[in-house]
Order: sequence, then structure tokens, then C-alpha cells
Amino acid sequence: MIERTLERFLFASRWLLAPFYIALVVALALLLAKTMQELWHFILTVGQQGEADVILAVLSLIDLTFTGSLIVIVIFSGYENFVSKIDENEHKDWPEWMGKIDFSGLKLKLLSSIVAISAIQLLKAFMNIKNTSDRDLYWLVVVHVVFVGSGIILALTDKISAETKPIGKK
Repeated sequence: MIERTLERFLFASRWLLAPFYIALVVALALLLAKTMQELWHFILTVGQQGEADVILAVLSLIDLTFTGSLIVIVIFSGYENFVSKIDENEHKDWPEWMGKIDFSGLKLKLLSSIVAISAIQLLKAFMNIKNTSDRDLYWLVVVHVVFVGSGIILALTDKISAETKPIGKK
């Protein structure tokens, strides 16, 4: 009886994660506000900007979009993996990928998004190379290479662990 009570308590504790996902929804709303601010600034100044500045502004919008998408992936996948399943039958426009991303897939999607965001930051620095110090450029490249290397290592370890059969299993 004590064991069952403890297990129920531990199982119910997963709901303590729900406020974290609510906080991410708030963060997504704030990111939307920042995106609208960037878009408004872009609209007002596009006539005075050169080609490189327009490309930088578009890259900023892409960067914000990737970050928003990353937040959505974490919200839905994390909630489904750690808190509770969402009934997809109640949502006609339910994306196919939702509910199919396990923790390993979530890690890979997260790291892939981070690599994409890092690549955009690096591209923005290269597009604005006149205003980017060598030191800043060096660190952007180092951070990007670390993210890419981490992604490759993570993907390889997941592939190896998926291929490895537990002892005694055929």
C-alpha cells in the first residue's frame, strides 16, 4: 500500500512541469511581440536600407521564426512526453509530427533548430562583416562548430543506442 501511494504521488508529480510549458507559451507570445516590433521597424525603414541591410532584416525575422518554432516543438513534445497525451482527434489541424516525437527525437530536433539559429547568426555576422570584430566572428564560428559537432555526436549516439540490442534479447 505504501509503495502504491508513493508511485501515485511520483506519477502525479509530472504535473509540476505544466507551469513550465505555460511559461514557454508566455515566452512565445513575447517573442511574437518582438517579431512584430522587428517587422514594423523593417517596414518603416526598408526604403532607406541597402540590399545587405534588407537581407539582415529578413534573416532576423527568420531567426525569430526558428526560435518560435523551437518553442512550439518543446511545448508540445515535452508536454506529451512528460505530462500527458493530447487527444489529437479533437484537433482537425493536428500536425502529423506531434505525438510521434520521443525524447530522443526531441533532442535531435532541438539541436537541429539550435544549429540553424546559430548558422543564421553566423550568416548575419558575415553579412555585416564591416561592423563585426574578428573576436566576435571567431566566437560565433567556434560556437557554431561546437553546436554542429554536438549534433553529430548526439545523432550518432542515438543511432548506436537504437541499433544496440539489450543483452538476452533477440
